[in-house]
Amino acid sequence: MRIVITGADGQLGWELQQTLKSETIIPLVWPAFDLLKTEAEEQVLAASPDVVIHTAAYTNVDKAEQEPDVAMAINADGTERVARAADKACARLLYISTDYVFDGKKDRPYEENDSTNPLSAYGRSKREGEQRALAYCRNTLVVRTAWLYSAHGANFIKTIMRLAREQRELRVVNDQYGCPTHAGDLAHALALVMPLPLKGIVHAAGSGHCTWHELASAIVSFMAVPVNVLPISTKDAGRPAPRPAYGVLANRILAGAGISLPHWKDSLAKFLNREPGTLN
Repeated sequence: MRIVITGADGQLGWELQQTLKSETIIPLVWPAFDLLKTEAEEQVLAASPDVVIHTAAYTNVDKAEQEPDVAMAINADGTERVARAADKACARLLYISTDYVFDGKKDRPYEENDSTNPLSAYGRSKREGEQRALAYCRNTLVVRTAWLYSAHGANFIKTIMRLAREQRELRVVNDQYGCPTHAGDLAHALALVMPLPLKGIVHAAGSGHCTWHELASAIVSFMAVPVNVLPISTKDAGRPAPRPAYGVLANRILAGAGISLPHWKDSLAKFLNREPGTLN
């Protein structure tokens, strides 16, 4: 099987290459592959893919508030180019999206058919990307995930690990809820869902949920370092982009297909080389 992975040098792209290494992988990475250029469609089509996994995106949530047009051009217009190419190639398209398409006003996990109402420029660009992917490729599956991390690339877990070694006190937001997701777990789920006849939208995030403060506290606990993790509010954090207070995703459709992702505590334990189940 020929699989194009856009953004193959990112966290998920890197994990996908490890998971799908028995397949023929065509990695497309910036700057040779630029979603802002019309040539992006030709590059995907020239690869003659059976599957296109579109992970490349504008992901700087705060910076997108200052340059929403760029975020929209990459995440929506760029996605349309990829979708058109996938459709012309009669390929299956997996578009990676985010919990930020929701406004976080629910008090129970979001399901795939819940209404979207993004709060940020980034969220709006990703929702438009979802719509373009579904509109321009007949065999599209939108896969929403959340709070992604991996050994490859920058992420919250690695940042907390570094700060925990440098500081004795951390201040972390405690009023945003989400689902930490190891990119390797997501890559495995994508490999399982790829041959299934699922279309439309699915959620694929780590099981369970927590706040950023709870996640940071778990990391520090596993590291066994003397660091005090103080809870703060989103307002106190002073970030430019609004975030959903509750971005918990229910993996309802994947569960119905027999696919599940591990609990975030177990995946975090394995990531930090600890035994799953050691964090209560």
